[in-house]
This record gives sequence, C-alpha cells and structure tokens, in this order.
Amino acid sequence: MVEAAVRPTGPYRLRLSSRRDVWRGALPGGAHAEAWQRDDGTVVVRAPDEAAVARARFMLALDDDTAEFHRRFARDRLLGPTARMLVGWRPLRLATVTHALVRAVCGQLIESRRARTIERAVARVCGSEVVTRDALRRLSPAQLCACDLSAARAATVVRLSRTVDLERLGEHATSAVAARLSREQGIGPWSVGVIALEGLGRYDAGLIGDLGLVKLVSALRARRAEAWETAELLAPYGEWQGLASELLLLGWSRGLIPGADPDVARRTRLRTRRAA
Repeated sequence: MVEAAVRPTGPYRLRLSSRRDVWRGALPGGAHAEAWQRDDGTVVVRAPDEAAVARARFMLALDDDTAEFHRRFARDRLLGPTARMLVGWRPLRLATVTHALVRAVCGQLIESRRARTIERAVARVCGSEVVTRDALRRLSPAQLCACDLSAARAATVVRLSRTVDLERLGEHATSAVAARLSREQGIGPWSVGVIALEGLGRYDAGLIGDLGLVKLVSALRARRAEAWETAELLAPYGEWQGLASELLLLGWSRGLIPGADPDVARRTRLRTRRAA
C-alpha cells in the first residue's frame, strides 16, 4: 500500500463532501482507496499504488480550487447562503467515465434510490464495483435489461461503450464532449452534466432538466415549472453551472435557498395533478 499526504488546493472539508470521517472509494479491478483529513487540513490518501493514489485524488477533487466560485457567488441572491455555509464542499467523482455514463443513463427521470439500485446491478454484472469500458462493452442489451434498465437505455449504454473511447473524453473541452454525446439517442443535457461532473470532473456543464431543480424552480415561481426552465436558473453561474447545480440542490434540501418553499412546490404539483 502507498500512503500520500496531500495538501488540497483551496479550502477543502472532506467530511462535508463524503459525510464521514474516512472516505473509502472503489477503484477499477476490485481495489479500494481510503482517505481522511488531519487537523491541519492535509488529506492522507492510502491506495494500492501511485496510480491508484492519483485516481483517488481525482475522485476526491483534491486538486480543484473552488475558492473563486465561493468568492463570486457568496452574495448571490439564491446561492449566497449555501455558498457561504458550504465552503470546502466539493462533489465527489467516480473512478471511470464509463461508470459516470451508466449512472447518468440509470438516473434519467426516475427516483434516485431506484436509479442507484439499477446502477449497482449493472456493476455486479460487470464483475466489479466500478464499471469499466472493457467490462461494459462485453455485455449485451439483454443483460442490462435484466438489471431493470429499459431496452432503449440499455441500447444507448452498449452502443456508446462500443463506439466511443469514453475514458479519453477528458482530453476534449466540455463543449466538444457535450456535442459528441448529445448526438446519441438517449443522451440529453442532464446526462451530459452528470458525465461531466462525476466522470470528467468538470464544473461547466449544468444539470439541466434535473428533477430536483425543476421542483426548486416550481417552488421559486409558485407554479409548475418545465425542465427547460432549469437552464435559465443555471445560466447566471456561467462556467460554474455544474457546481452551482449541486449546491442549489444541497441548499434547498437544507432550507438555505431564499424564497424556495418546498410546501409551495408540493401544493403546486398537487393542483396540477388534480387539474389533469
């Protein structure tokens, strides 16, 4: 095992991001890495070898400085309270872009708990906690359907794993990645945002159409919102739209978004269903 003491770039709070004192992340091939933060802010990463340490650093976003985001949006009308409270929080990432693709497709328009159940089933069929391209491309759509993935989404996952070098997407700008993936049936802006955030470690693609953000817009506007309105919500955050997406969702869950009353959103949805 290799142990490395890493000084994070910018403010960093591991427990805030991982919700536990010791983070444990799955790596390709069945290995795992662990990390914990010392009182002086240093994060200790323990992994099987140097390559695994580097991958764990990426998964933990240790080298990404988000201080500029918090400076710019500390007084933002919607995001300000959350940005001030959660300085040092960063979204954690998956070990492969391929796994991020699976997560994105599994999570399309369904409840998150069910999506994670399907995701874990796909990983089991692949033979590891981490989905790799080599393992995924050997599967058939029928095998993925047996994991409770719909036929159309199973076909999308298999097609992309066989036709796109997913692990090299990080060599290209997010705009180019989005343009390439969006040409595929079954991949929309929300899926691109998930792949960018959790697979590529990018903050410039928002979670457009996210159901949680749709509910947030509904709460803010006291009416039923449409998926496209989330793009308007995220537009002011520019190249930080991905990070803003996550923090808006976190802030709303903690009651930190001014003017966003979850009860209003629920009543609005109820009125809409009754009208229908």
